[in-house]
Amino acid sequence: MNPWDYIVQAMINILIALSHVLFNNPGLAIIAITIIINLAIMPLTLKQIKSAKAMQDIQPKMQELQKKYGKDKQKIASEQMRLYKEAGMSPAGCIVPLLVQTPVWIALYQAIIKLLAATPDDFLGLGRYLYSWQVNFTSLPFGNHFLWFNLAQPDSILILPILVGATMWVQQKMVTPPNANPQQQSQSQMMLWMMPLMFLFISFNFAAGLSLYWVVSSLMRIGIQYFVTGWGGLIPHKEAPGQAVVKKTT
Repeated sequence: MNPWDYIVQAMINILIALSHVLFNNPGLAIIAITIIINLAIMPLTLKQIKSAKAMQDIQPKMQELQKKYGKDKQKIASEQMRLYKEAGMSPAGCIVPLLVQTPVWIALYQAIIKLLAATPDDFLGLGRYLYSWQVNFTSLPFGNHFLWFNLAQPDSILILPILVGATMWVQQKMVTPPNANPQQQSQSQMMLWMMPLMFLFISFNFAAGLSLYWVVSSLMRIGIQYFVTGWGGLIPHKEAPGQAVVKKTT
């Protein structure tokens, strides 16, 4: 096996062990490993949330730089780096955590597909991924059913895909700041809907086991986001009375 297969192999065997502990329930096993993964990468998640919050906080100053220096891109870039340094953040802080988490998501997806054995070829190839744990011989075949759906097939009732889109929308809405600039507001609205709709569409065609993972992950991210920044963009922004008076008098 290549190095990547060893990561998938670890995911498969952990899922089997969790299922054995959790009453041979594959759905509970997927929920448990999702929680474990999100707890393990929580420092990265917190870093990403705080970097995004800091980026939002300095947006007014960034707009002032655009007005002050006009088309002098070199000066704007140097002043932006100064702002980042003063805020104690790096633009990469919002990107690096996502890049680190992506291989974990892909490995878990491949593990779910191989373990649930949606096709005969998947089932025949599963043996080479198993550790010599006793639990692997007593817990297979791995069940496919959880609640009302088959984890190896797309959710025909469409409840899971809708939950995937809805929870991702809530998560995205929480990090979408109010913006008076029409152009930036339009961009924010596009980002607010693009990701949830994309994953909603993907969930129509992918195994329900992966949709279950996305729903649980989004719910955890919503909880973490609330702990760090509150409800954010979910609560309508209201101007303080003093600010309204200033606008009227000006």
